[in-house]
Formats: sequence, C-alpha cells, structure tokens
Amino acid sequence: RQADRHKVPRIAFVNKMDRIGADYFSVVEEINSKLHGNPVAMQIPVGESENFYGLIDVLTGKMATFSVEDKGSVIDWQEAAPEFQDKIQELRTKIVERACDFDEVLAEKYLDGKPYSIDEVKAALRKGVIAQEITLVFCGSAFKNKGVQLMLDAVVDYLPSPLEVPCIKGTNPNTGKEEDRITSDKEPFCALAFKIMIDPFVGSLTFARVYSGHLESGSYVYNASKGKTERVSRLLKMHANKREEIKEVSAGDICAIVGVKDVVTGDTLCVEDKPILLENITFPDPVIDMAIEPKGKGDYEKMGVALRKLMQEDPSFRFTYNPETNQTIISGMGELHLEIIVDRLLREHKVESNVGKAQVAYKETIQRSVESEGKYIRQSGGRGQYGHVWLKIEPLERGTGIQFENEISGGSVPKEFIPGIEKGFRDSINSGVLSGYPVVDVKATVFDGSYHDVDSSEMAFQIASSMAFKDGCSKASPVILEPIMKVEVFTPDENMGDVIGDLNSRRGRILGMESKKGIQVVSAEVPLAEMFGYSTTLRSLTKGRASYSMQFEVYREVPKHVQDQLVVKK
Repeated sequence: RQADRHKVPRIAFVNKMDRIGADYFSVVEEINSKLHGNPVAMQIPVGESENFYGLIDVLTGKMATFSVEDKGSVIDWQEAAPEFQDKIQELRTKIVERACDFDEVLAEKYLDGKPYSIDEVKAALRKGVIAQEITLVFCGSAFKNKGVQLMLDAVVDYLPSPLEVPCIKGTNPNTGKEEDRITSDKEPFCALAFKIMIDPFVGSLTFARVYSGHLESGSYVYNASKGKTERVSRLLKMHANKREEIKEVSAGDICAIVGVKDVVTGDTLCVEDKPILLENITFPDPVIDMAIEPKGKGDYEKMGVALRKLMQEDPSFRFTYNPETNQTIISGMGELHLEIIVDRLLREHKVESNVGKAQVAYKETIQRSVESEGKYIRQSGGRGQYGHVWLKIEPLERGTGIQFENEISGGSVPKEFIPGIEKGFRDSINSGVLSGYPVVDVKATVFDGSYHDVDSSEMAFQIASSMAFKDGCSKASPVILEPIMKVEVFTPDENMGDVIGDLNSRRGRILGMESKKGIQVVSAEVPLAEMFGYSTTLRSLTKGRASYSMQFEVYREVPKHVQDQLVVKK
C-alpha cells in the first residue's frame, strides 16, 4: 500500500524456501488473490523444504545450484532436468504474453511466430515493472545465500536506476525560486540528510542520499538549511554488519558522513556557491507523554545523555523535565514508539528505568476575549514590590500558536518592564487554569497599567502579568483540547461492520469507506485517548487480518463530560 501510494516500482522475493512447508507457487497465487499485485513467476525452485538446493531461471531454462562450502557465493549453471521442461514452457509462455502487453514490437513478433531475444522480453518486463503494472517474483533462501545473487541481478535488470528518476526539485534559499537538479555527477553537489545515527565508536553518523554532483572525504559541505559550512572528515559505505571507508560519493549514492555536527534529519547539504533547499521532512508534534526515571539514583545524568542522543536520532521524540513533579517526561507518536525508546535506553545505553502510564498530551485554550487586571504589591521593611498591568486576552484560530503584543501608550508602564510582562505571560501558558495542561492559540495584549518610581521592578511586573493571565483565562470560558488522530483501517469485507462499530464506540467519526483491491479502507477521525490498546482489539475483531495506520490530525475541544472527568482527575 505504501508502494502504491508513493508510486514505487517493486519486485518480490519469496524467502526461506528451505523451511518446511515453503510453497513458492502458493505465495505467487496469494500475491494475486490477496494483494492484487499481478505477479509473474520468474523462477522454479528445485527441491523442497530442507532439500531445496537450486533454482531454474524460466527465461533461459537454465538451473542454478549453490555450493554449501562457500555459503552459496559460487553458482553452478547447467541445463534443467527433462522433468521440468513442461513447467518451464508453461511459465515462459505466461511471461512472454505479459511482456507483450508492454512492447508492441515484441507482441508482433510473438503473434507472427518470429524469433525474439531474451533481452527484448526483459526490456518489456522492465517497462511493466516501472509502470507498476506487474510484480516479478523470485525466490531463494537469504540465510543460506541461495538465490540472493539472482534477485540482485533482477534489481539491476528490472528496477529503475537513479538516472531514470525525474530530476529533483528544490528552492534557491537566496532567491526563493524553484530550481531543478538533474541526476548527474557533473551537476553541483546536492544531498538530503535523511537519518542521524549515534555510533558508540565513530560518534554521529549522518546518512545522506546524493541527488546530484559528487562529494569527496576531507572536503567541505554547505548546510543550506542552517546556513553553515562544515568539514566532512570521512565517508562510509554502510553494510549490514560492517562499514567500508570510501573516498567519494556520486549522484544516486547513499552514504554515511562522519564529522558534520549541526546536521539534523531533513537538512539539505550542497555547495555554497550553488545553494538549494530540498523538500524538508516534516515531523508531527508528539501526542503521547510518559513519565520516566532511572532505577539507580546515580543514573540521572547518564539517562539525560542517552535521551539527548535518542532525540538527536529521532526528531519525532522529545523529552522535558518537569520541575514541579521532579519527573522526566518523554513524548512520542504512540505507545509502541515510547516502548522502543525505553527498550533502547536499556539495550544500547545500559540505563534501567521505571516508566509511568502513557498519558495523552492534552492542551488548554479559551473561547472568548476578556480584559484582566493583575496587581502585585508587597511591602516589607525596605524596598517593596509594585507591578500593575491590564491584559486583553483573546483566542486565536486553532494551530496559530501564542502571540504577545504591546499597546502601552503614554508611558503608563515604562518600556523596560515590557519584557518582564511578556515573560510572565509566556511562563503562565505552560500550565492552564483547568487541569494544568499547556495553553495554546492565545493572544495577550498589554494595554494599560501603572508603576511606582521606587518599588517597581521587572520581577514585580512578571508576577503581575502572570496573575492577570491566570485570572483572565478563568473568565474566558477555558476548554481542554485533545489530539484527534486520522485513522485508516484496512479490513476484509466481512469484518467491516465490526470495525466501524468499534470506531464509533471510541468517539470516532467515520469520514469514508473505499474498496482497494479487495480490501475495505475505512477512514476515520478518533480521539487519541480512545486509541490505547486498539491494535489488540482490531486483531481480535478480524482474526488478525486487519491493519491500521494512525497519524496526528488536529487538536479539538473535548466533550463536556470528558472535560469534567479530566478536571476531577487532575
């Protein structure tokens, strides 16, 4: 589904052919019946289960066997046995007929009984794969290194190279105009940093995909997103269990860069005299919070370092320290996300931790405009404290953020106290008047006040501003907002009624239903608070056949009965 959505051509590899019960042709049939992937079987496995020892390439009719001693790296080609000839002929006819759908010249030759080459068939199949009309299916055993080489050959033969991808579009940061970069080594260098990984031996590794030009180790690279130039100390080609140092990378390559410090996920790297900004990766704000603390008293600093490294790697993960409760709060995109973070703390950073129950990240806002007065007067033996402000507090459109404005005229409050008033307001928004959740989408305007020549100070005005804001919020019809998730459920037809009924019971709003290749796709908006444990419920409702995806959509006001519960709970 993701490949369909992003229009990514694909081939299939049926793995574990050496396991008991492995059935290549059954999988090919399921790709057709369940995924509607229009599969084309390109190989025939030789031997079953643990006796699997070779493959027949249907197009050539040759059989490949793999030696056990050198882990299958040496392939022995020979003619297929006579008992396979009928099956080879049957499958070859199917392959050629499918190839004819994508090449008129080949179709004419085939229909007229004229000879055609294997290369012509491969070229036609390649057109079908790139058009996402067919899925070529290969097989083997990755663990025993059988068939993997032929699958990699198929990647070269049938999938598009970087040269066939349309040129990348970006924006010139100096002019703001859109520019194209052709996939060529001769173009100026341009790459996108798509992942940061902290390595215990090397430090920070920046994974980058090169779209144009080339980059050499030891050279300098310009970070167009930050406007900084940094030196590339080393370039690495990453393998599954090892890394290889390389001197340079070119258009189409993926590499890891060592030495750049201020690069984060989504930054564009390029040359300074030809800057370009590629489309950035947008990360939604975290919607689930969880309190965490180390089991050992001396591990607080160690946990802080580990969490900072994890946040550097994963931009959708955040952590903050709550001084009121002396707790570290980690925030992420879901229960599973935070569970993995806690697991990585233990496995990679050796920090054992206690975690609280996952909490929804509620917010607060107001519904109407009010004017509010805040007066802070303290008189002691010496110099006193005096601060007096009038604030106009008004709601903003959802998603606008926080705004502060100064409309003082006539000097009723001197200019040097305005930063204190703004700080008092911005400190106050961290804790709302209903349940202590952060306040969002509010504008505060200071329009009047008074001061004392001796007793007034920035701190006094900061406290007065905080008092005015709290008082104003309580009069401005405050409400609690909850994160609403956009949920897509992929379910078989027979389970659709149960799935919709369950979503409705979770305060969900069904947006639509669509049939895609024999699967019903139900789109809905559901409050995050109702989605805890949903994956387990969905599996039991559909015998494990349904799946779902969930992403943050918007913050909306909670119903009155839910708000009453949250206020009582707090």
